[in-house]
Amino acid sequence: MFRRLPVALLLLSLYPSTRLPAQDFRAQALRILKTVPLIDGHNDIPDAIRVRGGLDSVDFAVLQPKLMSDIPKLRAGGVGAQFWAAYVPVTTMDSGPHPAVYALEQIDLIKRLCAKYPRDLAMAYRAADVERNFTAGKISCLIGIEGGHAIENSLGALRMFAALGVRYITLTHWRSLSWATASTDTARRGLSPFGRDVVHEMNRLGIVVDLSHVNDATMSDALHTTRAPLMFSHSSARALTGHARDVPDSILKLMPANGGIVMVNFNPGFVSEAVRVYEDSMEARARALRAAGRDAAVVTDSLRVWAARAPKATLAQVADHIDHIRAVAGVDHVGLGSDFDGITEVPVGLEDVSKFPDLIAELLRRGWSETDVRKVAGLNVLRVLRATEQVAAKR
Repeated sequence: MFRRLPVALLLLSLYPSTRLPAQDFRAQALRILKTVPLIDGHNDIPDAIRVRGGLDSVDFAVLQPKLMSDIPKLRAGGVGAQFWAAYVPVTTMDSGPHPAVYALEQIDLIKRLCAKYPRDLAMAYRAADVERNFTAGKISCLIGIEGGHAIENSLGALRMFAALGVRYITLTHWRSLSWATASTDTARRGLSPFGRDVVHEMNRLGIVVDLSHVNDATMSDALHTTRAPLMFSHSSARALTGHARDVPDSILKLMPANGGIVMVNFNPGFVSEAVRVYEDSMEARARALRAAGRDAAVVTDSLRVWAARAPKATLAQVADHIDHIRAVAGVDHVGLGSDFDGITEVPVGLEDVSKFPDLIAELLRRGWSETDVRKVAGLNVLRVLRATEQVAAKR
């Protein structure tokens, strides 16, 4: 006997989810982002503002064409919370201001940025703050220090950064420290005894240990040292792109036991193997030109022509990395860590923070459930923050 199907079921039978028009997936993504705070693990807008002359030189409330982030773009992207990176250049280890001073100035800029736009931004120090701000319609500002050299080998400095509200510290940047090895280092050493002390103290203080930028040995040592979940605030999957900054499957497989999260970086060289190989060829060409005695102008012009021919990374490739990490580590251990305003090139389709819904829409198009999309958007990060707070409360 023929029975009339409900309209919704009839539509689904005619248009299965994998064949819905792209704009329908984007509308669904925007609807989801009204129910969960999208939390980006890493954005370098503080240093981008600093190099442009500071807060008085940039009106963050209006569109900034030369920046990847501003309040209108954040709103359009459905961003609910942002880890702003207090980036500390490795050059501060040798000259200029002390790394700790530079970090303090970056933290000061983040707090003043947040205070300057109270209608849209609000500081957050705990998972509950993010949830409360989201309910109030505000974007949470979280602080992460990029570069463990900021503590200047001082646990006292580490404790003071915690008191200022720092919620993660990336153990190294591009250069190794005496207590932790960077991804650029060919040495196999990982954490020193003092490095393990740093990890334990971060656990005690409720600061998440961030392993982006460290080498594999440091990743492994930290995973076997920590008592709290770890994060990779802006790293992708090395199985898809062979960059040292990405996370190997051997480490991804350890994430479920730790409870941590890998937040996928949008840097084209980290998500596209073709781009990575091309960038390596550019570096080799630059070295060859310098070795041949070519002057700086010739080298610059040659590299500009070389760069113009470079392949492009895509939004779909970023989604591939998210898919891969879900397959290896599990859906509870993947998130988003754009590195916007810290990267000079972007994937096609992910040009700035307003494009997050397009990435969520791509996951939906691939068959991700709304439950799993909510996890990758923000719930996984909130769980890591909450678990880290719980470990600190017990110590």
